[in-house]
Amino acid sequence: MHDRPMITRRNFLHRSALVAGALSIPCTRAQTVCAGADATEKWRVGIYTRPWDQYDFRVALDDIAAAGFRYVGLMSAKSEQGGLVISTKTTSEQAAQVAQEVRDRRLEVTSVYGGNIPVAESLAAGIAGMKLLIDHCATVKARSLLMGGINNERLFDVYYRAVAETCDYAAERHVAITVKPHGGLNATGAQCRNCIERVHHENFSLWYDPGNIFFYSDGAIDPVDDAATVDGLVRHGLCVKDFTMSQVDGKLTKDVWVTPGEGKVDFPRVLARLKQGGFTTGDLVIECIRRGDGDRTTLAAEARKARLFVEQLVKNL
Repeated sequence: MHDRPMITRRNFLHRSALVAGALSIPCTRAQTVCAGADATEKWRVGIYTRPWDQYDFRVALDDIAAAGFRYVGLMSAKSEQGGLVISTKTTSEQAAQVAQEVRDRRLEVTSVYGGNIPVAESLAAGIAGMKLLIDHCATVKARSLLMGGINNERLFDVYYRAVAETCDYAAERHVAITVKPHGGLNATGAQCRNCIERVHHENFSLWYDPGNIFFYSDGAIDPVDDAATVDGLVRHGLCVKDFTMSQVDGKLTKDVWVTPGEGKVDFPRVLARLKQGGFTTGDLVIECIRRGDGDRTTLAAEARKARLFVEQLVKNL
């Protein structure tokens, strides 16, 4: 892992400003996740490290805590681990360091996206990769491991066999395994149902992503409609991700780098439909926000805006 970044006067002043900004936002009790909120809240609102992928993960954790979050999802970051905070390249010692950094900021990990597993080598290698990711999740005390699925039809069966073979192992470590709509062979709710039914294990479920439903269908499938196809599958959480699309000179432009609430996703209706299908409590983790040039001031402001938007949503769930 990287050494702890040097704290310069500039960094200190920047962090102090972020904390001051976060403290200026009132903390509500309506299933929110402000500092000091009860861990037993019905809905846990968090944010992934992905918007800070130009920075070391510690910077992301600093800004996430300062923006008033209690819960964090570990995903992208500037690192030697394939651009992820946790991956199959992460050692047990590195995972332990991540866990300590999370604790130092009084955060809790909801979800870990660990990238691919090496099923192209063999089923045994895929199983070993899964177990390593599960062990890392247990080390950082994550509630769930998020899988992206696989788009190679030749490796489809072996990929989900590796998942199936490790569901009990994950359950013993109190880690749920989930898969999200992520394009290719798991781009829609119906395709994700096929993946989950193939594994057929209570510890493997769907982590919904309404922005990706729009994105991978080029805006043709509304996640409100798609959500009706996943009844009973969403048990642990979802990516709070929005989507925009435009036509410029006949060229389609799609974007998920949108602060939730500012795009095409009708989040109240999506969440209401998922709740009708059985998703009545869990983790709502923001994945993308408007990030502009990626400066920390913009990221912090958009992260706070997104948190308040989701907290308002859960008041009506």
